[in-house]
Amino acid sequence: MLNTGDFIADTYALGTGTWTMTPVARGALGQIWKLSGNGTAWAVKELLFEKDEPDAGAESALRDAAETLGISAPRLLPDRTGSQVVRLPEGSWAKLYDWVDGTPADPTDPEILSWCGRTLAILHRAGEGASETPDGWYERCNQESDWAELLGRVERAGLPWAGELGRFVATRAVELARHVSPSSPGDVVISHLDMRPQNVLVGPAGPVLLDWDNAGPISAERELARAVYVWSGANHFDADAARRVVRAYRDAGGPAVIKNLDAFSMLFATDLNYVYVQADCAVDPAVTPQQRDFASRETVAALGRLPDLAAVTRLAEAVEAEW
Repeated sequence: MLNTGDFIADTYALGTGTWTMTPVARGALGQIWKLSGNGTAWAVKELLFEKDEPDAGAESALRDAAETLGISAPRLLPDRTGSQVVRLPEGSWAKLYDWVDGTPADPTDPEILSWCGRTLAILHRAGEGASETPDGWYERCNQESDWAELLGRVERAGLPWAGELGRFVATRAVELARHVSPSSPGDVVISHLDMRPQNVLVGPAGPVLLDWDNAGPISAERELARAVYVWSGANHFDADAARRVVRAYRDAGGPAVIKNLDAFSMLFATDLNYVYVQADCAVDPAVTPQQRDFASRETVAALGRLPDLAAVTRLAEAVEAEW
């Protein structure tokens, strides 16, 4: 019987020999493995929560288009049949990518900050004129009644962070939700949607942008605002770093302008929704104990790094003069 590494090597026609799978990183939605054999290495992304076959079309199309514009990204490889997603013997879905050697991007490096702004501008220019509606994950958040119901389940489960979640539900969840709203159709582009330091490796030829799974329609202004926040230091932002990202974006012809606090709606929506789905997973009897434990840890971590409205307001003011 083939092990998982041998199965993937056979499915993708990578050659015979001994293939090993080494865990590299665990994200919210999946596990990254390094597949090694025949003197080569590949990255396998195992999708842990996808029940139906995921559609990798948007990811593949944007990644390929970006490459023609000079943005470096790992290839998404097709299997023997041309499929970009395969079902593993364990039942989960997986994708195969080029393995990228490099060091994590340093968001305090001025050149990396300029690369971030410039890259986002290139993506936005290429993706202008999109007619699709952004996914609700980026435009909406749960109602107070949803949070109350979830909090009740967490409390009944006796999780140690129930009190912290309760305080959040009563205060910051309400405050941040006030600034989440649908975006203007005229501002929508097709883009990456997860431009953050954790998704960039710096190799011998420069930065490589990873993790294109979320590619799709989004407000250009809101994606830019979120990128400025995460790359400049979040709540403890460096104003010069924020302005460097914005200047590089503007100088590269990026179409978006950060006008005010409303530009950060995507940031607030995604952070609120992340806390909700992780807390929900932590009390979900249908997932494995390991998945519940991971979700519990992620909930605590996410609660500790939520955007602070006062800080984000100051950030919006810091970059306003750049336009």
